[in-house]
Amino acid sequence: MTAAVHSDIPARLDRLPWSRWHWRVVVALGVAWVLDGLEVTLVGSIGAVLERPDTLGLSAGEIGWSGSIYIAGAVIGALLFGRLTDRLGRKKLFLVTLVVYTLGTLATAFSPNFAFFALCRFITGLGIGGEYAAINSAIDELIPARVRGRVNLAINGSFWIGAALGAGLSLVLLDPRVIGPVWGWRAGFALGAVLAVAILLVRRHVPESPRWLMAHGRADEALRIVETIEAEVRAQHGPLALAEGRVAYGGGHHRSPSMREVAHVLLRRYRARSVVAVALMVSQAFFYNAIFFTYALVLTRFYGVAEDNVALYIFPFALGNVLGPLLLGPLFDSVGRRKMIALTYVLAGVGLAFTGWAFMMGWLDARSQALCWSAVFFLASAAASSAYLTVSEVFPLEMRAMAIAIFYAIGMGAGGFVAPVLFGVLIETGSRGAVMVGYAIGATLVIIAGLLALRYAADAECKPLEEVAPPLSSEIGSTGIGD
Repeated sequence: MTAAVHSDIPARLDRLPWSRWHWRVVVALGVAWVLDGLEVTLVGSIGAVLERPDTLGLSAGEIGWSGSIYIAGAVIGALLFGRLTDRLGRKKLFLVTLVVYTLGTLATAFSPNFAFFALCRFITGLGIGGEYAAINSAIDELIPARVRGRVNLAINGSFWIGAALGAGLSLVLLDPRVIGPVWGWRAGFALGAVLAVAILLVRRHVPESPRWLMAHGRADEALRIVETIEAEVRAQHGPLALAEGRVAYGGGHHRSPSMREVAHVLLRRYRARSVVAVALMVSQAFFYNAIFFTYALVLTRFYGVAEDNVALYIFPFALGNVLGPLLLGPLFDSVGRRKMIALTYVLAGVGLAFTGWAFMMGWLDARSQALCWSAVFFLASAAASSAYLTVSEVFPLEMRAMAIAIFYAIGMGAGGFVAPVLFGVLIETGSRGAVMVGYAIGATLVIIAGLLALRYAADAECKPLEEVAPPLSSEIGSTGIGD
């Protein structure tokens, strides 16, 4: 077997000052969440429009099912493309997944009926699910350790920039003076595809992860990429600090781990981390999808909001969701992961419980309901973003994308698939008490997850990825580390 290779490439990446190069990476890759937010919001905003007989004539149940089918596609896409991301590289897959998304959302614009619409939502979900696995792993491996928490949270929070964009598009396109509801919803999906094509052109210039290249025996290529990055950063900031620390990559071990090896790492070596990851992902998925996939239905059914005005209520909701990760994100690097994850999860759960109670008692109108949700999701957005941060940074490099995919699939399969269908049924009853039961379930789940994180989550703040979870092939990692 070839001798182990000791490299300072991770340290060289982590010691870089923030630069224009980092901004380009954030914009090119972070748009995955913008696209997801655009997709979800379009469906949420036009939910009532799609019930019209002159559009697709869907029932509330079918709208709920379309959301669940989208989630099912995302789950399968994450698992499929996550595995390929670890095998073939981050860059190949974040290009492929964006193409799949583009084709799916473009085809949605031409849907003649529920069956075709549902199929297109499934294909779109495939692309988005693959994006989560490929993008989260690439971002964590390219961003300096000292700001990894705040950057990751901000990027995940950009979902809500897409949400605001989707709301704005639906508001304009559904206006009879512009296009109108019959054709406007189709134009919204087509414009989403146009945005994806533009981002695809930008994304081509993001390099492969040097960390992934090192783990796969491509040290020369990794070195060239790092030297190119350093040259650009040096031109902006001047001489760079010396990189301290080296990571051992086992010689001859350049394959992706088998699923049996992945299972061993998740269920044995990092069992406590896996329990926390499942709790965080399942609870946030149920919490979010319960509210957001049925947002329009609650406003139209219980508050009498006109279908073409639903988008107006999404703007304050989206604002709270964007500001949460931006303002609270730095605390995840300074105060620490465990404390901030627990705080945001528990407070979000308590907030949803009180808001649900006020809704059931009839104390709220459409405006105050939207404002309460905005306040709750200021916290919940940071909490949910920290869940994706957690699953992307606490497992070894060789299986990072697959770990993200597995926990994303578990979370969305258990929480995301069930929630839209369940709430679609609860809303159709016309009972505020029935809807409150759903809110209570979501609140309980996130509170329990927050308490688990406080006890068992890893202290990963400001630490190099290789210190949080050494590469499987490294000499350090050969004996494993505890939680």
